[in-house]
Amino acid sequence: MPNVRPSAKKTGRLFVFEGSDGVGKTTISEKVSDRLNSQGIDVLFLSFPGKEPHTIGDLVYKIHHNSKEYGIEKFSPASLQTLHIAAHIDCIENRILPALNEGKTVILDRFWWSTVAYGLASGIPYNTVEAMINLEKTIWDNILPDQLFLITRNKPFREELDRQMWSKVCKAYNSLYDNEKVNHPISIVRNTRSLKSVVNDTVRLIGNGNLPHKGSLRFRQDIFDLPLERPKTTIIIPKSHWLPTKITEVFDTYWRFAAERQSIFFKRFIGEKPPWTKDHILQQYKFTNAYRASDRVSQYLIQRVIYEGDQSPDEVFFRIILFKTFNKIETWKILLENFGEITWAGFDFKAYDRFLTESRNNRVRIYSGAYIMPSGGKSFGHGAKHSNNLELIQRMMIDELPSKICDAKSMQEVFDLLRSYPMIGDFLAYQYASDINYSNMTDFSEMSFVVPGPGAKDGLQKCFSDPAGLSEIDLIKLMAERQEKEFERLGLDFQDLWGRKLQLIDCQNLFCEVDKYARVAHPEVMGITGRNRIKQKFRATDEKISFYYPPKWKINDNISKMIKKGSP
Repeated sequence: MPNVRPSAKKTGRLFVFEGSDGVGKTTISEKVSDRLNSQGIDVLFLSFPGKEPHTIGDLVYKIHHNSKEYGIEKFSPASLQTLHIAAHIDCIENRILPALNEGKTVILDRFWWSTVAYGLASGIPYNTVEAMINLEKTIWDNILPDQLFLITRNKPFREELDRQMWSKVCKAYNSLYDNEKVNHPISIVRNTRSLKSVVNDTVRLIGNGNLPHKGSLRFRQDIFDLPLERPKTTIIIPKSHWLPTKITEVFDTYWRFAAERQSIFFKRFIGEKPPWTKDHILQQYKFTNAYRASDRVSQYLIQRVIYEGDQSPDEVFFRIILFKTFNKIETWKILLENFGEITWAGFDFKAYDRFLTESRNNRVRIYSGAYIMPSGGKSFGHGAKHSNNLELIQRMMIDELPSKICDAKSMQEVFDLLRSYPMIGDFLAYQYASDINYSNMTDFSEMSFVVPGPGAKDGLQKCFSDPAGLSEIDLIKLMAERQEKEFERLGLDFQDLWGRKLQLIDCQNLFCEVDKYARVAHPEVMGITGRNRIKQKFRATDEKISFYYPPKWKINDNISKMIKKGSP
């Protein structure tokens, strides 16, 4: 007869004890279990991963603590935590759910919290940990603890523990408390008194049923030392999130900014008259669009540089890299006026260098102020920055870089190819790779790769007061993945780009823009650079921009329909 998974009809009670190694968690939970059993309560004491003979949990415990006995020299952190999840699931299905269905009281030493805390502390990416936990949560089938006791101490009982790792785990547990306390009752138990006192008070609460109601923070202060006051700049992540980070008020501003900036984009698109927003900051200062490809310079690049002219890889790449080197529409226009046509086949270094030198001498600004191009004097020896930039482009073409990019298997590989050249750092290499990906030279998902620029790093720090060990790239990916839930949570009507969601590069850019916006909206929240004002003022113009996106995105037909309809 096939095994049938127990139904989740919880009639018993579930009490969980969590905390870092060395805080006395297991000792307390075992003593509590023994005391309840002595009082006639039908208690089943279990632990994760488990030590009961002939179980997966027992095997995982042994492998974890003595892997060499099993011929395993080294575990990757992710594989180890995956084994723990397997042991958890086996215990849930074979022991915990049946016991709860029979009306028993289950005391559980550790929960899925331990996988999150130890997984992130050991460097496992957030997305990987989330996938593990979602699997276990599916098996729990919406069953939540009647009470979770988070045991804490200022230092562990065991001196041999790695204190740096221990501190990371403790920090992760504290963040989990912040995130999960809205889902079920949680008590923070500071294990600084006698074991007898802690056990007596815990048993009294469990046995008398005097546990706080869901979401309540009214615990007895003489028993549980709770942080009732939260910093004003910390917001509890909603219950749909379990990410153990601490976010500031700028986090919600990020989403509100994105929605309002996109609303302005569509109002301008259909021809409404200014002002397009009631937000005084957006009225006064200049910000880029929510979507990078919608910005004026990107639109010019796509329409007039990439898809206008010879479509062979050499010519497309040459036009892209020449345009983006100066990143200024006016510079491209004067080059066109002087040379008639811009092609690699007709490129003459001396002629281009002489013309740009004359333009500079005539006080013509040939570079955009959007980002600073390195001068490259040490790499190529020219006195003028534009001369070194032209030399770099020429070297790329001689090296047959366009052909190598066309053969690349990923955006990361394109990034690496560009990054290998002098004067091109991480930020420029990522920007160039994204611009090239607008063309037909490559066709990679914009959700496959991201590199945060300096402005984005400032914005990330302003949104996350504690990233809980997650990298900047992990956080950007999380924003892209969770965007629809965030807009829904805040009640924001975000109009995407004709069916195209915000991509990683858009979320990266939005961090840069919200960094600027927060200088006025949240001046008390500081970034890495400490900048406190926005330089560029916004001036509304009647300039009309026709919008056209890479044909492979398949959204240009929707634009035409919207123009005819006259509304989003």
